[in-house]
Amino acid sequence: MQVATGTVVNGKIVLEGVSLTEGAVVTVVTRGSDESFLLTEAQENELLAAMAEIERGEYVSLEELLQSLPAHN
Repeated sequence: MQVATGTVVNGKIVLEGVSLTEGAVVTVVTRGSDESFLLTEAQENELLAAMAEIERGEYVSLEELLQSLPAHN
């Protein structure tokens, strides 16, 4: 797993100092241009642990989530 910072240039994300292989699956977390994004060490560790769970396939798909919700009439 890699954590990278980038900017949007002409509608595409340009990463700083990171090279990804073609077809790599990525997760993007964005912030507004006027917002800061700071995590405590504990929050960063929690985020990295959650990302690792997803990489291991330990997640609920959207389809599974929707099936688990009660039907609305």
